[in-house]
Amino acid sequence: MTALDGLRILDLSRLLPGSFCTQLLGDLGADVVKIEHPDGGDPGRHFEPKQGDVGAVFLLTNRNKRSLTLNLKAPEGQALFLQLVESADVVFESFRPGVMDRLGLCYETLCAANPRLIYATLSGFGQDGPYRDRPGHDLNYLALAGIIGLNGSRDSGPVPPAVQVADLGGASLATIGILGAVVARHKTGRGQRVDASLFGSAIAWLPTLAASLFADGRSPARGEPPLAGGLPQYNVYATRDGRHVTLGALEPKFLQAFLARVGRVELLPLASGTAEQRTALRAELEALFGSRTQAEWEALLADVDTCFAPVRTLREALDDPHVRANGLISEVVHPRLGPIPQLGVPLAFSDTPGRIRRPPPELGEHTAEVLAEVGVDAARLAELRARAVV
Repeated sequence: MTALDGLRILDLSRLLPGSFCTQLLGDLGADVVKIEHPDGGDPGRHFEPKQGDVGAVFLLTNRNKRSLTLNLKAPEGQALFLQLVESADVVFESFRPGVMDRLGLCYETLCAANPRLIYATLSGFGQDGPYRDRPGHDLNYLALAGIIGLNGSRDSGPVPPAVQVADLGGASLATIGILGAVVARHKTGRGQRVDASLFGSAIAWLPTLAASLFADGRSPARGEPPLAGGLPQYNVYATRDGRHVTLGALEPKFLQAFLARVGRVELLPLASGTAEQRTALRAELEALFGSRTQAEWEALLADVDTCFAPVRTLREALDDPHVRANGLISEVVHPRLGPIPQLGVPLAFSDTPGRIRRPPPELGEHTAEVLAEVGVDAARLAELRARAVV
């Protein structure tokens, strides 16, 4: 048994944010029906890099789903979708605001077909406000949220983050919103609308950056926020072999443990001193870390109770024994591509664990299966296919 057994989700989303959201729900046991246009489906299927002939990011964000092809611009496709809605728990879409209204499949229409339906949307800027119709990508949302301007060192210009913070953050908040609405429905018996946005998620992730602004009215410059370059004891340092390590010794006990191991306990007061003293501590730490290789630092600090970690390459990170021990890397057998690697289920449950039950689906792989569940027989399916409805 999994946590979300019996929860049926009709997933109209595409690309990274929506796919990540519904994969999380699928990992927890929901029956996610990915509804795709018959002509090509989710564009992510075709993006480089590819494994075989399928986009590698698509393969990493679409397991535990069934694929149904359906042309929602065709009246018959809309009618079939409404049939599916009658027995669904959630409709999830990531179109720009207004698209579902133009298709005649607005919230009110869907809820008339199923009053218990949860209708969840994930868009760039949300359903309201002056930016609602603007296009955007992760980098744009982070720029508008003030994050890109603070991302980088004192000496660099702003730089893009290595992962899609707004996209994946927005997907995670949408997942929480959907589950919150499911819990509320147990109390009220009614569905509701849930709206999440990628820009809104970026704003929600600002507590440590906004703290100084709210406390004293001053907006920090790049390199100044305590957890983004401002504190020498919480920073990235180069090693003798040209690699890097991280020190995250925010609490005095961790910094003291580190300094004791390297024989420099006298530096401890600098961490809580003036700006000039913190600058002096940074210079001392730069010299210290530059005196040994990354491997030498790992060996020296292996048994020290301090917050230290080497900067891994991506390959090293995914080969880490802790990653393997916690099932954070897995694989699933794709019927055409064979075994394909997966990032593991990121949540652990004692009684209802998530698991990888299905490989990412081929386009339309489950069309006949899903439509049969609402009474579409083989002859009717052939007619729909002939008219490019499915």
